Amino acid sequence: MTVPAKKQPRAWQRMLSGRRLDLLDPSPLDVEITDIAHGLARVARWNGQTAGPHVFSVAQHSLLVEAIGGALDPRLGGPERLELLLHDAPEYVIGDIISPLKAAIGDAYRSVERRLLAAIRQRFGLPAPSAALSRLVKRADRIAAAIEATRLAGFSGAEADGIFGRPPALPEPVRGEIERLIAGWPTAEAEACYLARFETLQRGASAVSS
Repeated sequence: MTVPAKKQPRAWQRMLSGRRLDLLDPSPLDVEITDIAHGLARVARWNGQTAGPHVFSVAQHSLLVEAIGGALDPRLGGPERLELLLHDAPEYVIGDIISPLKAAIGDAYRSVERRLLAAIRQRFGLPAPSAALSRLVKRADRIAAAIEATRLAGFSGAEADGIFGRPPALPEPVRGEIERLIAGWPTAEAEACYLARFETLQRGASAVSS
């Protein structure tokens, strides 16, 4: 008697671009930057518990991380800065989940996140990051979170320092960029700025590889 093969589970998400993305086995061919920008501009950081008339979106957080990472290491090229910008890209379909909940869910969440990020990297021709770049992304992410916590999410300085560490002094040019990025923006503005920054960095990455 032949035992039928076990059917692989699927988790399809229909994207506005018309793509159907399987979250459990994502294909790079079904990844579109317009879907990423659209989704991240509508996913709220801090579960929406931020000050101001507009949510602070994951799109803005990603722009903030990329700006901070570039200030921490000005030698970074287009591919490395794209890695910074896209570090939270999977959240365009799985949402922003706070770290304590991620820890409770464990690998069930992280494995989906890893597969999506691998498909995104492949779609845009990015290699897996080096250990040094991964550390830089995490450091820039924590600095951004510390700034957001005190400026937008109601944390005291001591509370934020205890969780994220005290942010280092950053160069003057990036401080001005942080002031621009830290305010809540209308959704359409966040989406457009994320997409524009991606296109600028991708041109730089293409120039390096050619």
